Amino acid sequence: MAQHRSGADRGGAGAASSPIVQEAARILCEEAVIDYRTAKLKAAQRLGLGGNTPLPDNASIQAAVIDYQRLFGGREYAERLRQLRVTAVQAMRLLIEFQPRLSGAAVSGAITAAHRVQLHVFADKAEALDLFFEDRQIPYRQDDRVYRYPNGNEENVPLLRFEAGEVGVDIAMFGEDDLRRAPLSPSDGLPAKRLTLSEAEALAKTEVDAILGTDTA
Repeated sequence: MAQHRSGADRGGAGAASSPIVQEAARILCEEAVIDYRTAKLKAAQRLGLGGNTPLPDNASIQAAVIDYQRLFGGREYAERLRQLRVTAVQAMRLLIEFQPRLSGAAVSGAITAAHRVQLHVFADKAEALDLFFEDRQIPYRQDDRVYRYPNGNEENVPLLRFEAGEVGVDIAMFGEDDLRRAPLSPSDGLPAKRLTLSEAEALAKTEVDAILGTDTA
């Protein structure tokens, strides 16, 4: 899985109609690329644009990914998004003692087949999460991820990964003091959205037609 990058790239080509935006969205959706900057650079190269071409902001790419998936992914996309959200709720209930928050593409809806559930949990000691999984004999892998903060600092955060059926779940282990100190989202460069369990439960109830924007009720 691609490493999270820093905040949005700012440029003058951020309009949703930009060819770079559309091509980057297609690359993200069809080629299992997750990193937005990588997708933008590939898009510019394929469009024959020079290296000094301004890149669109990540928020424009995210919106284009959702539009692309609604148009071409259809019900398969919407059902996958619901699957990620339902799995997230189940994992959050399991991890309730760690004050879990749902973040990432499952919140925005800008998912592709390569995306995993992204959870943030909080404890004084990172090994507490390892012990929690070991006590329940749940297989997991250790990793880490770099997060960037509004003050410009970058911090390496322990990551635990496990598989919940067909859905992968990544759990970033933050200190308890970080509950109200959200890192920047790699999608829009703003503080990352962090949904509580009740908010994630409400999101998971969104029907397929509503996700696709075809709900006329």
